[in-house]
Amino acid sequence: MTESEFARLADQTLALIESAIEDCGADIDYENNGGVLELTFANGSQMIVNKQAAAREIWLAAKAGGFHFTWKNGEWRDTRDGTELFAALGKYASAQAGQNVTLGLRA
Repeated sequence: MTESEFARLADQTLALIESAIEDCGADIDYENNGGVLELTFANGSQMIVNKQAAAREIWLAAKAGGFHFTWKNGEWRDTRDGTELFAALGKYASAQAGQNVTLGLRA
């Protein structure tokens, strides 16, 4: 994958995350600053989702730890256990929000 292909795909993914946050019904604020998406929960905790162009990965920082996702077979997959990005986001956002957070894709 070229750098420009990665940038396009990562930007689309961050936009999809923003849409999913809007649709999930939980009290989560977000701000995108040049490829760094900051999610802020009602309890003040944060998650950070950012693109790492040099590694061609999307990184997630949550209370549960740091996670790296690579594009594999048409999906962003955790480099350690293969979990899909949106499933991981929902899991860790639920833990931080103290309620079930389902982050589905919306085109």
